[in-house]
Amino acid sequence: MSEQTTDGAASGAAADPAAESLLTVVIALVSNALLAIAKSFAAVLTGSASMVAEALHSWADTGNEVLLVVAEGRSRRAADSRHPLGYGKDAYIWSMFAAFGLFIVGAVVSIQHGIVELTDPEPAHDYGIAYAVLALSFVLEGISFVRAYRQAHADARRRSIATLEHVARSSNPTLRAVFAEDSAALIGLVIAFFGVLLHELTGSPVFDAIGSILVGALLGVVAIVLIARNRSFLLGEAVDDDIRDAVLADLLRMPSIERVAFLHIEFIGPGSVFLIASVDLVGDRGEADAARELHRLEGVLMARPQVGRALLTLAAPGTPSLLPVRNTDVGKA
Repeated sequence: MSEQTTDGAASGAAADPAAESLLTVVIALVSNALLAIAKSFAAVLTGSASMVAEALHSWADTGNEVLLVVAEGRSRRAADSRHPLGYGKDAYIWSMFAAFGLFIVGAVVSIQHGIVELTDPEPAHDYGIAYAVLALSFVLEGISFVRAYRQAHADARRRSIATLEHVARSSNPTLRAVFAEDSAALIGLVIAFFGVLLHELTGSPVFDAIGSILVGALLGVVAIVLIARNRSFLLGEAVDDDIRDAVLADLLRMPSIERVAFLHIEFIGPGSVFLIASVDLVGDRGEADAARELHRLEGVLMARPQVGRALLTLAAPGTPSLLPVRNTDVGKA
């Protein structure tokens, strides 16, 4: 494969992606745990519906980060006889659990609480406490978001794509979850601030209740997006066309490969792919010689960190050569 990995980190040049993701999620975990406690006290002291929603949001995020830490650990287990492609997809399973938790605890409960406050409002007080906690929350959430953004931005620069596009397309569910949750948290804090402020200025709890509902709706949208992306990778998402074309060019540059008739590259975990190709070898080789050469080429491919498993077979006679999807200059030199 080319110098660029499936998620953009240069082979052997960048920091360990797994370690980077683990650090990102640990920072988010510590921040959200502290905020969950602070917001819960503020919600009890002030009686603000928006603060209740924010407390639920932070508790949901804290639980999610715990699940993401589990995902990071379980997905890095080595392949065995029962799981020859490894455990990489475990990251998407645990990230899916985290997204469901965000939806149920963060979104549904916040919306329900906001509706209850609309029908049976409780008086709010001690607004200064709410503002102080919201300000602290913005600082801590901002630190976590900056960490996630820097990791995403560095990877995106190596892929020469926009940061948000990289987050959406990345095979790393931990990075995507932390980035999305921190972004939603910062927006949610702004919503909560205006909900509390309008409640104080007007004396009407309606604005506070609406703030809780809006925070819940925001979390619901984020959760649905995360669920959809994890589902796609669990079903078996192939790499983008530009990466597929780059791999095709790499295969054709190998001296012993004459042409490629079939190529499929599917994610089997964060930054790891299963490569299947049907090729014609140069020259007229016997069966044993061809088998040895295919086995050697598989070893060459799997020596690259982004290739978790490679399987090469001989192309059937008469099958057409594979053409690039985007690049028109890919061919045997």
